[in-house]
Amino acid sequence: MLLFLLLAQGAATLILLSRLSSAPRRIPPVAAHRESDQAAVSVIVPTLNERSRLPNCLEGLRHEPVAEVLVVDSRSEDGTPEYVCETAAAYPVPLRLITDDPLPPDWVGRPWALHNGFLQSDSKNVWILGLDADTVPQPGLVQGAIRAAEAEGFDLVTLSPRFILKTAGEQWLQPSLLVTLVYRFGATGDRQQFTPDRVMANGQCFLVRRSVLAALGGYALAQSSFCDDVTLVRAAAQRGYRVGFLDGCNVIHVRMYTSLVETWREWGRSLDLKDASTMLQTWGDCLFLAAVQGLPLPLVLGFPLWAKDGILSQGVFGLNVFLLLIRWLLVLGIRNSYTEVGPWFWLSPTADPLAVVRIWLSALTRPKRWRGRTYGEARPLSEAATTPGPKPQ
Repeated sequence: MLLFLLLAQGAATLILLSRLSSAPRRIPPVAAHRESDQAAVSVIVPTLNERSRLPNCLEGLRHEPVAEVLVVDSRSEDGTPEYVCETAAAYPVPLRLITDDPLPPDWVGRPWALHNGFLQSDSKNVWILGLDADTVPQPGLVQGAIRAAEAEGFDLVTLSPRFILKTAGEQWLQPSLLVTLVYRFGATGDRQQFTPDRVMANGQCFLVRRSVLAALGGYALAQSSFCDDVTLVRAAAQRGYRVGFLDGCNVIHVRMYTSLVETWREWGRSLDLKDASTMLQTWGDCLFLAAVQGLPLPLVLGFPLWAKDGILSQGVFGLNVFLLLIRWLLVLGIRNSYTEVGPWFWLSPTADPLAVVRIWLSALTRPKRWRGRTYGEARPLSEAATTPGPKPQ
């Protein structure tokens, strides 16, 4: 048993080291660029009861040189539409409220709203920028993202944000959940080329050339996906488009969730990425995370309970101490992804076993509730992708 554990964790550790080794050569974080010339960009913000969070997003966009901002609302009942209409009167760029059509049974709400926004955006604009309502754009976001995309020759770029965490529970659990992504897919801006079915994305800030999105058929390829961003980016990469996942800590902040419980429930539902992966990839990732992130702390703390005399016990113990060292060094590595941190952030590696359990639970289930909507049994993506929806003009 110890021999099997040592071999399994040893192989997983080599994979982990390979993924982390290219981090020093990654593309630098996106720099802010403040230019007065208007950019040919349509910004699309999907909303469903986002009245408390949307103001920060729209205020952050107020001085960005974009061509238009479209808020696509899914019949909010908290005053979101009224707020958008009031704000539009004095907004420096065209701000439009769009109410999307009733949600078809084979679509998830977020890609449906983004798809409708894309269809109603100005066809003259070269870029489409999708932003979540909980994001806080920083000055220079739009031009900075476009410059980064053009400099690297990307057709589609998504940005990781700088997270705003306030409660102790968030600071303890959220970094551990974030690390599950780093372990599986490497650092943002990683120049190491993965196969198209392993590229990563973040839909909170999603910049794509209009021509590319039109060629993909809008968001229809991700219509039934609860991780529509990753699904769409991988589809684009498989079709030969150049895609990038860059560090946007300088140009976009986000306050995703407000408590440990909400972080566990809402973010944990999609982090397994099974809607964008094969079953083999999903469970391979689960086993990999268990080996390098979930087991080290329990094995080291429980060493007196399972250890036996001999080199195998010492080998397993030493390897897991090494994995814990990597994990604590990674706390320093992700520090810049957060606005402020407290003591619980530095203790976040102690939440790793719980974070891995959350990924496993998510892989075993499909969400019934998501972003304020209730869903029935969704059809497989392979079937849903063939269902016609609104088409780009």
